[in-house]
Amino acid sequence: MADSLSTGLAEEKEKEKEGRERDKKSANTDKSKEKDGATETLAFSDKNGGSKGKKRNLSDLSLVRFITTELTRGYFLEHNEAKYTERRERVYTCLRIPKELEKLMTFGFFLCLDAFLYVFTLLPLRVILALLRLFTVPCCGLSGSRLLQPAQVCDVLKGFIMVLCYSMMSYVDYSMMYHLIRGQSVIKLYIIYNMLEVADRLFSSFGQDILDALYWTATEPKEKKRAHIGVIPHFFMAVLYVFLHAILIMVQATTLNVAFNSHNKSLLTIMMSNNFVEIKGSVFKKFEKNNLFQMSNSDIKERFTNYILLLIVCLRNMEQFSWNPDHFWVLFPDVLMVMASEIAVDVVKHAFITKFNDISADVYGEYRASLAFDLVSSRQKNAYTDYSDSVSRRMGFIPLPLALLLIRVVTSSVKIQGSLSFMCVLLFYLGMITLKVLNSIVLLGRSCVFVKEANMEEKLFDPPPSVVSSRANSRAHRTKHVHTTAPQEPTADKAGISLASEVSQPTNMAESAAPTLPKSDSDTFLTTPDEEDDDKIINADTGLEGDGLKHRTPKKDLLEIDRFTICGNRID
Repeated sequence: MADSLSTGLAEEKEKEKEGRERDKKSANTDKSKEKDGATETLAFSDKNGGSKGKKRNLSDLSLVRFITTELTRGYFLEHNEAKYTERRERVYTCLRIPKELEKLMTFGFFLCLDAFLYVFTLLPLRVILALLRLFTVPCCGLSGSRLLQPAQVCDVLKGFIMVLCYSMMSYVDYSMMYHLIRGQSVIKLYIIYNMLEVADRLFSSFGQDILDALYWTATEPKEKKRAHIGVIPHFFMAVLYVFLHAILIMVQATTLNVAFNSHNKSLLTIMMSNNFVEIKGSVFKKFEKNNLFQMSNSDIKERFTNYILLLIVCLRNMEQFSWNPDHFWVLFPDVLMVMASEIAVDVVKHAFITKFNDISADVYGEYRASLAFDLVSSRQKNAYTDYSDSVSRRMGFIPLPLALLLIRVVTSSVKIQGSLSFMCVLLFYLGMITLKVLNSIVLLGRSCVFVKEANMEEKLFDPPPSVVSSRANSRAHRTKHVHTTAPQEPTADKAGISLASEVSQPTNMAESAAPTLPKSDSDTFLTTPDEEDDDKIINADTGLEGDGLKHRTPKKDLLEIDRFTICGNRID
């Protein structure tokens, strides 16, 4: 009995083992079928097709099947609709850049032309009126009133600077300079021309500060404590600057003239290729919208200056050929080539900068509105600067040296003899005044339209923002203000717009911040943080960011940025 039980148990164990082995075999066969099915799915064949149940041949995995699969496989772009829509918008933005950029360039060109014509037309008349007032007020016994208004003092200083610098420029021999430059090699002239471009930017950056220092020193209220070296030293510094800058532009124009008159045009080609080198130095850098505004202003100034240099070259060449009109058509193709290369370089540069930095083409409308705001604000009763000086600060275009050089070239090229010549000069002067007045009227009308479209009318009645003279003092003051007091710092909403809040009154009223300008749609982008700033969370009460204490300041308003504030390709 016991033997029969043991044999029965042994048989049951063997049956269980056989069952387990069958389960393992069935599982292995299922796995192999799944692999085969996955392979057939990748090859776009039906796993349940007519070949089901048959053994797969190695001939089925052939080159023909692979090529057939590559030729018949498909995909659907709508699975990533957002990505391809964004790419299409980038293409449309690049196509819009030339139109929007040329709108800004055209508007800026006429702004520079207005400031340039002011030196020839209205400035002499304003100087004469100021001098008449200077001589008539003491004679009339009006001792209580000021002899000259601050604007008239600045006009008289500009007139004296122009007269002294012109008398100094009369001793410079243009012909000797031309032959001296022409005797140099092509490569040396190319290097000289590049050095002159760099020097022109440096002179423009420091020159406007010299002129502003002179104007403020001459018109500063006498009640304040004297903190300057005097008007006379500032005046001689300004005269020296204008003279040196005019000499520099003369050398630049002479080099361009040599390039035009070279037989094989190799120097002109090399100088034009220098514009395309500018693309390499600008396109592959990170640009914010404020930086792009600075570059746009610089391009406007550079284009206008090049046009004046081309005018000087044409005048000098026409004089050498006794004003033969046929020679002008010889120069015209080269002039057109230089202008076309300048426009092409600007379009390509701005198109790729906006593409790589995800900047919309609508931003050029914002820039145009900001330039229009400068023109409209200079016509207000509470204006604190002349329009030509505002253009100089914003674009880096200083009209005095360029106008001085043009006067020097015209007077040396055109001989005025007889009463008929004087009548022609008078008619030409009246024509320039007419052009200046018409240009100013059209610009003012268009500027009012741009300002109204940008909803910036309210800013016209706001006082100018008080700017701290030293960045170090400004940062130290902000740091002190953060650690000593707990003001309500401006925070940023999701759109990136700075929300101004009331700040507790500081101890010194002179160091109080300027009134907050009302925000509009036109300058919304000015306070938009970078992408890396969006990921940072800042406590509005404590200013804590992560582990440390950091003070987050809003982006600079576009209207507060002067031309030469870029450092390291970023505006702090």
